Amino acid sequence: MTATVRYADVEVGTELPEQTYPVRRLDLVRYAGASGDFNEIHWNERVAKSVGLPDVIAHGMLTMAQAGRIVTDWVGDPGALVEYSVRFSAPVVVPDDDTGASVEVSGVVKEKRDDNTVVIALTARSNGVKVLARSTAVVRLA
Repeated sequence: MTATVRYADVEVGTELPEQTYPVRRLDLVRYAGASGDFNEIHWNERVAKSVGLPDVIAHGMLTMAQAGRIVTDWVGDPGALVEYSVRFSAPVVVPDDDTGASVEVSGVVKEKRDDNTVVIALTARSNGVKVLARSTAVVRLA
């Protein structure tokens, strides 16, 4: 998305278009290669279950990146992101099938500041479970 969101056009309560991001085991392998995080809980079901997880889980930073993507896609400029924070509340469990899991992300403008920035509250869920808590992004708008 390359649209430019203008500060004057945004109000508290403005909703970002909800997005759904698929997460398959193949995505986890690719992310491990890109990030260097080869922890076995992200690809080995036996190891994941041995430490009390229900199955292989997605990398937390991958989940965080997907949630942030809704903001950068909405604003049209990744450089407009000023602050971004999340708290992980549950893992994204990724079954070993052709479908995998999905992360559904939504956002709403919670505050407009005098410096052309807005605070966006994000919600991320997977399989009906909230996977990120207290997730906020601050973006500078045109």
